[in-house]
Amino acid sequence: MNRDLIVQIAYLVSSILFILGIRSLTHPDTARRGMQLAALGMLVAIVGTLFLYQVVSYQWIAAGLIVGSLIGYPLGMWVPMTAMPERIAISHTFGSLAAALVGIAEDYNLYHYGPSPHGATHLQMVALGLEVLFGSLTVTGSFMACGKLQGFITERSVTYPFQNHTNIAMFAVAIGMLIYVIVVPGAQTVFYGMVALAAALGVLMVLPIGGADMPVVLSLLNSYTGLAAAATGFAIGNYVLIITGALDGASGFILSVVMSKAMNRSFTNVIFGAFGSGEAAAGAIRSAEGLTVHPIAIEDAAMQLAYAREVIIVPGYGMAVAQCQHQVRELTDLIERRGGQVKFAIHPVAGRMPGHMNVLLAEVDIPYARLYGMDDINGEFPQADVALVIGANDVVNPAAKDEPGSPIYGMPILNVDEAKSIIVLKRGMSHGFAGIENDLFYRDKTFMLFGDAKDSLGKLVSEIKTM
Repeated sequence: MNRDLIVQIAYLVSSILFILGIRSLTHPDTARRGMQLAALGMLVAIVGTLFLYQVVSYQWIAAGLIVGSLIGYPLGMWVPMTAMPERIAISHTFGSLAAALVGIAEDYNLYHYGPSPHGATHLQMVALGLEVLFGSLTVTGSFMACGKLQGFITERSVTYPFQNHTNIAMFAVAIGMLIYVIVVPGAQTVFYGMVALAAALGVLMVLPIGGADMPVVLSLLNSYTGLAAAATGFAIGNYVLIITGALDGASGFILSVVMSKAMNRSFTNVIFGAFGSGEAAAGAIRSAEGLTVHPIAIEDAAMQLAYAREVIIVPGYGMAVAQCQHQVRELTDLIERRGGQVKFAIHPVAGRMPGHMNVLLAEVDIPYARLYGMDDINGEFPQADVALVIGANDVVNPAAKDEPGSPIYGMPILNVDEAKSIIVLKRGMSHGFAGIENDLFYRDKTFMLFGDAKDSLGKLVSEIKTM
């Protein structure tokens, strides 16, 4: 069989698998199968690429497959769920770095060995320019996002005078350089200058973004990675890269839009808003002065949960940090054996990546039917005997509804404040990613159970079992 035909069939099959994989991700019951289909599609694409006639030696390819597998397997299997957002950010870094390096190498080859003195045609430079522009920006931007999530770069918004003006000016210059290299394909100095400027812009664009916006930033960076991959496909004439890059870019953009709506914020506000800045936090802290919290003992909390008819559990990033999803499942089973009903309220931006809470709860086989989105569960809080908040903060903050001056005002939240009784599991009174005080914690019907959530839940389970 002709080698080109084998490659095209492999690319067609892999593209179909990618599309089916994304389609399966639209429902929790089929999400795992979707990931398996996408992984199979990638394997088919890699195998098909090995048949390209341009491949004259497999020595370095084999080395790359071995090294990549040695890196990829631990990242996928051994990284804990608490570090999954950082892993995703690193994956974006690798993917965009590959796209940028391919673009640079392709431009070098065309310039030195191409059919014309100028190296590349105008159309080729459109693809190469977009490839290295978005690729370079995403490399550094994803690395910064990983640093903020991991903590070796501050989670808080870092701003400086004329920050937005500087970023916009740099982006405008980068676009101008892109246009120049398209018009003058042989302008190598401008081309590499654009690469450096885009890399610097990635740092400066993510640095002022606070931790509260990291889920949207990760989704947006995923979209940029897809755009870079699609441009790579156009540059080297690879159809599967064009298709998969377009799928990745479009899906990432749509997800970013959905998450921004869930936060009641626009893209420009996410990128330039400096959410979670110190000034906003300071104002919120002053407004809470003179208020007191109501601690609760394990025995009293267990009594409330043991005899509640309807309990709504609200997981947040604190559940991921404590790795207490197994104890959550045990508590859920115990309450239901006593005749109670347990539901889970999931906010779209809870945690540090899209679907973070869903993944953690699925890990302990909590049925998807019990996981309710914000619109489906908010009307049920007034009937709930107890709302159990596990490490959630901003997504249950009534300031989003009640305080027009709050930086999160207008953000849709879970209406935990409407439950008959509220128990909050928290290590201390630290703020959420938005950096502001949560009035919910000071209300008369809210009871704070301080300590490690895993330990607290274990004690609650033990106490309920004795009743």
